[in-house]
Amino acid sequence: MAALQSVVRKAAFHLMKKQVAACCVPVRWLNLQEYQSKRLMADAGINVQKFKLAEDLHEAEVIAAAKDFKVDEYVIKAQILAGGRGKGTFDNGFKGGVHLTKNPADVPSLVEKMIGHKLVTKQTGKQGVMVKSVMVAEALNIERETYLAILMDREAVGPVLVGSPQGGMDIEEVARSSPDAIFKEYVDIVEGIRDDQANRMATNLGFLGDKHKQASDQIKKLYELFIKVDATQVEINPFGETDDGRVVCFDAKFNFDDNAAFRQESIFELDDMMENDHREREAAKWDLNYIGMDGNIGCLVNGAGLAMATMDIVKLHGGEPANFLDCGGGVTEQQVLRAFGILTSDPNVKAILVNIFGGIVNCETIAKGIRNACRNIELKIPLVVRLEGTNVDSAKRILRTSGLPITPADDFADAAEKAVQSLKQ
Repeated sequence: MAALQSVVRKAAFHLMKKQVAACCVPVRWLNLQEYQSKRLMADAGINVQKFKLAEDLHEAEVIAAAKDFKVDEYVIKAQILAGGRGKGTFDNGFKGGVHLTKNPADVPSLVEKMIGHKLVTKQTGKQGVMVKSVMVAEALNIERETYLAILMDREAVGPVLVGSPQGGMDIEEVARSSPDAIFKEYVDIVEGIRDDQANRMATNLGFLGDKHKQASDQIKKLYELFIKVDATQVEINPFGETDDGRVVCFDAKFNFDDNAAFRQESIFELDDMMENDHREREAAKWDLNYIGMDGNIGCLVNGAGLAMATMDIVKLHGGEPANFLDCGGGVTEQQVLRAFGILTSDPNVKAILVNIFGGIVNCETIAKGIRNACRNIELKIPLVVRLEGTNVDSAKRILRTSGLPITPADDFADAAEKAVQSLKQ
């Protein structure tokens, strides 16, 4: 179950991130639009729907008139990262970010109603997301759906194939209700995927005859792409077969190893981060990990576990965390300064809690960064600081002699209690 648990953890993180929940891991996830994922797969010889991209009305007209893109039915999909596009509404009143039509003459008008307008879905918030491009694709009839994922699993110390003949639904629900319908293949990362492994997975997914051969071939190509682009997960749901006998990857979710960005520059350049919160974009520039929430106590910590514990204890004492901001283990004074700038850019933040356990982190570095930040941004809201670990005594001395109105805390609970109380003064 280790591979499945990893899938569940990653899926849960993405869901919580989109819902701005108080939990995450310290990774800046690269998000690709649907058409970008499909292009990656198509370039690798993987079967996807025929598609073209329109960024304005003229390009949509060209697509509709293209002789090499005549299909029985078109699906027109607004390209944003948020889910729920089909049930969304545009700021011009047009309903639905996903439409079907058999008439190519309808394509330009549908695209025109989407591009340049904000699409509001259950995941975007009331402000919506500006649609800059629309994917026009071939609509296919799915005869049968399966689930396929390839992921790096820590316990397996390498890649794992995870598949189920029950596709088109949450894999977590399949695992709960039908655990026997989950199949795994552990791949030797040095040897690579073997033919017998791909064939066995195709069999377990229920492909027969010529479609079995297609599925096995697609599984091997997906694995090769997974390794080539330094992915940590490729999830295909559904990995299905059409009524005309094709095996197709209908939808894909890629996760990439941020540490491989220097090898995958062309892929990482695809992420303009424009759909991210401006504070997330600023944090990413400085190698900080930030997720905003709805509370009023800004939290600066080092380490994902400490961050989650800090938010929990703030809530335990009656407060509401305004964010998750992890400065990591190699933090510099400049990063601390930038972190304070990000925290105070949120008008809802009425107090700041710094909770640092200095193992790798030098508490002196944090203290100097706090001192400089308070002076540079002229901090006007309460600041509670709890430091523990490497060079903590000299760090506390720096803060104590700074002449700044900083409230020290002795321990975890004391820090949370003082932060919450500061809002009542």
